[in-house]
Amino acid sequence: MQLIDTHAHINFEVFREDLDQLRQRWQEAGVVHVVHSCVEPNEFDSIQSLADRFDELSFAVGLHPLDVGDKWTAATATTIARLARSDHRVVAIGETGLDFYKASNIEQQVSALRSQLEIARELGKPVIIHCREAALRIRQVFQEFWQEVGPVPGVMHCWSGTPEETQWFLELGFYISFSGVVTFKKAEAIQASARLVPAERLLIETDCPFLAPVPKRGKRNEPAFVRYVAEFLSELRQVPLTTLCSETTRNACQLFKLPSTILGLGA
Repeated sequence: MQLIDTHAHINFEVFREDLDQLRQRWQEAGVVHVVHSCVEPNEFDSIQSLADRFDELSFAVGLHPLDVGDKWTAATATTIARLARSDHRVVAIGETGLDFYKASNIEQQVSALRSQLEIARELGKPVIIHCREAALRIRQVFQEFWQEVGPVPGVMHCWSGTPEETQWFLELGFYISFSGVVTFKKAEAIQASARLVPAERLLIETDCPFLAPVPKRGKRNEPAFVRYVAEFLSELRQVPLTTLCSETTRNACQLFKLPSTILGLGA
């Protein structure tokens, strides 16, 4: 049984003291690959060092919407594009997106999002999208960009939207990734969304160190815990765990163009 954690942040200080043990635990849990997201370009060196250390790590580069106010400048887009070109292990642009829950600089966030969509389109890479209290505006940005420039593949990460919102992004070609939040008792809307996502568009993640799934809720999250997300979704969607793991692993490989050896298909 193979699992891929499609969104992690193991460069955070909270992991500094036990990285080797962390890797051992994810390997024991069946995690064969981790996609490391990026909050800001200044993280690039630390994430790259982790990929040097752990062969099963790919990563992204981008700017989180909550950092746009302080860190988005005319040079930021150039930096992201340059870094994305500099290492073949960069498999996505992001995380980018919109967050209207903790910030009100709407147009600045939209501008940064569009710029990162342009980079992804130019480089032929998917985007990792953060969306909080902003589904309608993100949908509008995507629709406009698709019409003016063209579509960009990607994933709505740590998805917490309603079934209606989920359908919007499925229609735009996105994958939908569920984190430990889907396991929470009161997450009925998220669980309803998880039931309707087609098997070929489903991804799983931890978003560690945040949002540890039941039965680890309240603890530091880590890539090994993506197995709990998979187990919950297999029951929720009424499919065998081995099937769900196979489907989500194949989807991650297709979206992020990960090595075919992960699927046992040879080099």
